[in-house]
Amino acid sequence: MAGPETVRAASATLASSWGPVVVVATARGVLAVELRSSAAVIRTLLRRRLGTDVTLVEPAATGAAGRSLYEAVTAVGAALEGAPAHVEAVPLDWTGVTAWDRRVLEGARTIGRGQVTSYGRLARRIGAPGAARAVGAAMGRNPFWLLVPCHRVVAGDGSIGGYGDDPDGPEIKQDLLALEGIALPVADLVD
Repeated sequence: MAGPETVRAASATLASSWGPVVVVATARGVLAVELRSSAAVIRTLLRRRLGTDVTLVEPAATGAAGRSLYEAVTAVGAALEGAPAHVEAVPLDWTGVTAWDRRVLEGARTIGRGQVTSYGRLARRIGAPGAARAVGAAMGRNPFWLLVPCHRVVAGDGSIGGYGDDPDGPEIKQDLLALEGIALPVADLVD
C-alpha cells in the first residue's frame, strides 16, 4: 500500500523504432516521458527528482491522471509517426523541475514543428543571452521527451549538437528532425 508521501501516477509504455517510451502522468499533467526506459528506471529517476517514491498504477484507477496520460500518449504516438502532434498543448507536471530548467524547457516548447533554433538563440529567447551552455545542460535534463521538443535545438552552426547521454542520441535527434522534414545542417534557424 502506498504511504502518504508516495506519489501515485498513471503510466503507459509505447513502442518506438528506438526502443520503449515510458509516459507517466499525475492529475496535474505529464510527470515524465523517457525514451529507452522501463517502469523501474523511471521510478528511480522520479524518486530522485521528487524526493519521494512513485507508485505507477493503471490509468483507469487514476481519473485525471489517466486523462493526462491519454493526452500525452496520443501526442507522443503521433510525433513518433511523424504526424503533427500538438505537444505544446499537453499539460506538464513541473514538480521537482528547477526554475531554470523550467524556463529553458518552456522556451523550447515554443519552437514549432518544422522549426529549429540554436542553444544560443534559445538562451536569448528566454532572456539569458550568453547562457547557451547552461541551456544545453537544461535540455539534457529534459524529463518530458518529445513533449518538450529538445530535438529542435541544434548547435549555432546548424549541426546536430548534443542529445542526451544515449550513444545513439545524435542519430535519434536526426531521425526526429527528419520526421518533421528537416535536414542537417540546418541553414534557417529561428530566433
